[in-house]
Amino acid sequence: MISKYVETLILSIIQGISEFIPVSSSAHLLIISRLSDFNVSNLQLDISLHLGSLLAIILFFRKELINIINNKNIFLLIILGSIPLVIVGYIFYSTNLIDQFRNLKVVAWTTLIFGILLYFSDKFELKNKISSELNIKSIIVIGLFQILAIIPGVSRSGIVITASRFLKFDRVESSKIAFYLSIPALAGASVLGFKDVFDDQINFDAIFIFSTSASFLFSYFTIKYFLIYVKMFSLSFFVIYRIVLSIILFSIIYL
Repeated sequence: MISKYVETLILSIIQGISEFIPVSSSAHLLIISRLSDFNVSNLQLDISLHLGSLLAIILFFRKELINIINNKNIFLLIILGSIPLVIVGYIFYSTNLIDQFRNLKVVAWTTLIFGILLYFSDKFELKNKISSELNIKSIIVIGLFQILAIIPGVSRSGIVITASRFLKFDRVESSKIAFYLSIPALAGASVLGFKDVFDDQINFDAIFIFSTSASFLFSYFTIKYFLIYVKMFSLSFFVIYRIVLSIILFSIIYL
């Protein structure tokens, strides 16, 4: 039973950290599943990990979210930006089309390609603010880019930050856009998961509570320190990380 908690803790750490930085959480979970006997396809665990991340971002941005809800324009833009991912994501998952992309070769290439895109997008230095510059045109572009996050290795936060940087938002604002758009995405994943759980009559046990709590803690502190990081540094560290990871994956695949 101890090993089960250790496995759950490791997966919670991966989810909590990689969900909100420009590396792919789904890619890391896929890598773990290929290189170990961890059961990352467990529906109950998947729900708890996403739920923990969702609760963390709601708590961290609780004041900003109240302002967003009161600002109908920004609120509707966030909803609009989430619609493409929700629709396409539902199609991919309900038809199991997503399974065609769940392999290390896809992860290796997407990790490399979108890491390079992140590098070039981070060269933009003009600073736009969400309250004055986020409009229908920009949110549609960001929302369409976010669809790519369905593919393991792309990274949802990474592709949103990339799109936002290309649209000349600064690093902090780009990160906040990614965080705000993660709420509908995580909520949608949790709701669909809960539906399946209730259909299968899966019980919520101590492991569920443990994984949700662990994911919450690591997600919360990742959000906090990532925002501090992007205020001080470029995104080059994450670009290098993605390139190194892709090289390792290519070595595993082709050597």
